[in-house]
Amino acid sequence: MFDGYDSCSEDTSSSSSSDESEEEVAPLPSSLPIIKNNGQVYTYPDGKSGMATCEMCGMVGVRDAFYSKTKRFCSVSCSRSYSSNSKKASILARLQVAGKPPTKKAKVLQKQPLVAKLAAYAQYQATLQNQAKTKAAVPVEGFSWGNYINSNSFTAAPVTCFRHAPMGTCWGDISEGVRVEVPNTDCSLPTKVFWIAGIVKLAGYNALLRYEGFENDSSLDFWCNVCGSDIHPVGWCATSGKPLVPPRTIQHKYANWKAFLVKRLTGAKTLPPDFSQKVSESMQYPFKTSMRVEVVDKTHLCRTRVAVVDSVIGGRLRLVYEESEDKSDDFWCHMYSPLIHHVGWSRAIGHRFKRADLTKKQDGHFDAPPHLFLKVKEVDLAGEWFKEGMKLEAIDPLNLSAICVATIRKVLADGYLMIGIDGSEAADGSDWFCYHATSPSIFPVGFCEINMIELTPPRGYAKLPFKWFDYLRETDSIAAPVKLFNKEVPNHGFHVGMKLEAVDLMEPRLVCVATVTRIIHRLLRIHFDGWEEEYDQWVDCESPDLYPVGWCQLTGYQLQPPAPQSSRDSQSSSSKQKKKAKSQQYKGHKKMMSLQLKEELLDGEEYGFFQGASDQESNGSASYYIKQEP
Repeated sequence: MFDGYDSCSEDTSSSSSSDESEEEVAPLPSSLPIIKNNGQVYTYPDGKSGMATCEMCGMVGVRDAFYSKTKRFCSVSCSRSYSSNSKKASILARLQVAGKPPTKKAKVLQKQPLVAKLAAYAQYQATLQNQAKTKAAVPVEGFSWGNYINSNSFTAAPVTCFRHAPMGTCWGDISEGVRVEVPNTDCSLPTKVFWIAGIVKLAGYNALLRYEGFENDSSLDFWCNVCGSDIHPVGWCATSGKPLVPPRTIQHKYANWKAFLVKRLTGAKTLPPDFSQKVSESMQYPFKTSMRVEVVDKTHLCRTRVAVVDSVIGGRLRLVYEESEDKSDDFWCHMYSPLIHHVGWSRAIGHRFKRADLTKKQDGHFDAPPHLFLKVKEVDLAGEWFKEGMKLEAIDPLNLSAICVATIRKVLADGYLMIGIDGSEAADGSDWFCYHATSPSIFPVGFCEINMIELTPPRGYAKLPFKWFDYLRETDSIAAPVKLFNKEVPNHGFHVGMKLEAVDLMEPRLVCVATVTRIIHRLLRIHFDGWEEEYDQWVDCESPDLYPVGWCQLTGYQLQPPAPQSSRDSQSSSSKQKKKAKSQQYKGHKKMMSLQLKEELLDGEEYGFFQGASDQESNGSASYYIKQEP
């Protein structure tokens, strides 16, 4: 093993087609003075009732469709961009650099279904802005995961929490104390030499290493990616003919370095001999460029469209909608995302589909094989099942920080459901969205209350605080049976406070520095460091949009660092106090509300989560009772 030790001194050297085709709405010119919809006329001038102007991009639209409580911005994107002191700085900070990165500003899913032309107008305005942007990608500099973790004593989620990520299922027992061979940077020799180091701390893929011989001296500790090409198991230098040279700082500390290494490394762990091969194999992705898939239409969630794989980075796909001639109309998602399917899926289950105007597939494009896509859990449709009109709670795909009162609007084949958010639905169902019955994003009535999560009531509902029993009576509806929901909780390994890299699902091309701030069974509350809580998102523990620390570095994807203090929206102390008071009031009434909930039950059904064996962090009871009918 130590034959590579060298004592040399420093002076030595489809078309699925579907039968349903929908007409594309043409963009409106910016000079258009009015928008007509169902007989109503909305005028553009500021201050008119029902309208609002985005303070970032200048877009004018229906006020109720705008983002946030203040209705100052048309989207999350504009809200975040505005928070920077300069538009230009904000735009440059959000550009990608990895592998033909998108230069188009990703549009947030439009929450403006009541006026289809407004969506077209927004797209038209975004196109004008995109044309003015530079094609060059600007790297985000100045952020280091190592410095960020060291200076704040943070803990990162282990790689084993992310089974979809490279090495997620074969990480093994890599931990603190493992020895590796790495380049010796404390050396002035003209050739590249190596030395042995031990892992002092692990943070995802990243490891804090200390050269052997430094004992408790951390002056030359350094961070590196364990899956990188410069880290090798002990013994690699001997088999590869590479020299092992002690660092210059401690070169004269021991007379016999070979004896020192034998003593230090006896019984120590190192990486498996085939570690680099496993890393390489785990980064081979079955999706290839030019493959055709069906993916959700980001401007109309109720339908899918055909898109073509333009690039694959770390398992994330940049999909370009088939009708996009300049390849600017794109959508980012992971290859295991529930939002993509094989060509023909929509027709098979009865989902709405926008047929492309293209008469035939373009040369070189081919349908992705069905076996490449994520398989959903089979469900038993023979017994009691979901029905149209049943009520439930669901994560709003247009505002992922909220769990809302929702209704099953249509039951599709193979266990798929079309769901609408109560109080904000379009008459034509253009904002319905598709969840599978086993989706971890839908919950039975009462889930939020029993787990101390704020439930978003229907927009315009005046009878507050919201009570499910009253609402079910008023709407003459019933709750979906509790037994139909997914109650499995895997041993995910996440804990509150853990750091990770997470996709901003409102702008899915962005991967950001993030923190787990809450855990409810398998549901994680993801906070984007440097941003306010209103941008938090509820995500499943097995979501393919969560990654270990160091994933971006490993795959070459651009990481979005925490927002600097100067770029955050200023908050008044009174606003903070109100939020705190509201939180305390909610928690104070929680116990009373739970007791009242059980007292009102006439007939109940126990809802128990199946917990795994590992430590599960849950902010609520593991079982509760739900009344099925008012």
